[in-house]
Amino acid sequence: MSSFKTFLLKTVNGNKIVRKAAKNIMRTSWKVRFRIVDLITPTDDKTIVFKVYQGRQYTCSPRALYEEMMRDVRYADYHYIWVFREPDRFRFLEENRNTKVVPFGGKAYYKAFAQSKFWFVNSRTRQSLIPGKKHCYVQTWHGTPLKRLGCDIEVEGHNIVSAKEMKTDYKNEGKRLTYFLSPSEFYSEKMASAFALTADKKRKCMIEKGYPRNDQLFRMTKADVKRVKARMGIPPDKKVILYAPTFRDNQHTRAGCTFSMGFEMENFCREFGDSYAMLFRTHYFVTEHIDLNKWAGIIYDVTAWTDINELYMISDMLITDYSSVFFDYANLKRPIIFFMYDLQEYQQNIRDFYLDIDQLPGNIILDEQGLYAEIRRLDSEFVFDGKYQEFHDTFNYLDGPDTARKVLECLGV
Repeated sequence: MSSFKTFLLKTVNGNKIVRKAAKNIMRTSWKVRFRIVDLITPTDDKTIVFKVYQGRQYTCSPRALYEEMMRDVRYADYHYIWVFREPDRFRFLEENRNTKVVPFGGKAYYKAFAQSKFWFVNSRTRQSLIPGKKHCYVQTWHGTPLKRLGCDIEVEGHNIVSAKEMKTDYKNEGKRLTYFLSPSEFYSEKMASAFALTADKKRKCMIEKGYPRNDQLFRMTKADVKRVKARMGIPPDKKVILYAPTFRDNQHTRAGCTFSMGFEMENFCREFGDSYAMLFRTHYFVTEHIDLNKWAGIIYDVTAWTDINELYMISDMLITDYSSVFFDYANLKRPIIFFMYDLQEYQQNIRDFYLDIDQLPGNIILDEQGLYAEIRRLDSEFVFDGKYQEFHDTFNYLDGPDTARKVLECLGV
């Protein structure tokens, strides 16, 4: 790289004003690009575009809705477009009827959104994609939130984006969407607040039918569990713990997030390696590579595993922190541990929560030794008691085996 390019990159990355200006120029160019493509591209009422985690994965509610349509002959004449950053990894989808895979960000990307009446997306997408009256933008999101989002964040905990910028982005997203899928009244209230939806917009756009991505949890069989464990190479006699922590805004860098484990893998393996396997799954924002080879056969890196429901299915216990994964996992009525070793710092300086942590179904653990003691306790005496049931009745009461079908019918697809 030339010295001039190096200087330019350092200037952009190191100067907030220059970085913001560059970001605005880039967004404007994307917006113009989409408008041009949209003007010359006819929209088809029976074409749907899907995008998950900014084109990174094939999972979540968009996948559940797509697969429901694949099973239903009523949608035999529909066309489906999936957007991926690494399209060649997902070419297998093109073996399905009327399905096409396109790369993220190029001409085909903008054309896919222009020609599709329905947009099924599970995270904020480029602000250049402004749906017209001919489009129906269905925001599925990716979990019931524990931590505050968007317009509800009150502290400056992010290293890259200011709270003001984040609120602007969420407001713009709220203005663009047509429908928002919701698994509960609680969810509808919090998401309406996070995306600054007016009372009228909230009333019109919230579809409270449950979370399509959780349908699979109600359909699983013992054979499914056995099959997935065999694919991973986990001995059938071992119990499984899923450790799925979220990212920390204050550990955000230009490349992504770093991560602090909170406990020593070596200690966990010594304590539980004979009886347990641990599935370790970080948030997709975390880019730091954590070498787990030393503990192969006990610790399994499942960050890149496509279907998180399969991880839920084979896990006897969940350990998480502030991630939304526990809302979905609670459908299985299995033990959950909240390992919040940085709880005070997180609440006061990073993000606060939408609910009183006393409402959480499992115990909050603050240190490594407490974590191991809680694993041992739950291993021997877990009971799905009143606290778990109350949580389920508040947050998961709409989930079931056929939510995707109900959502499609509600949308009139």
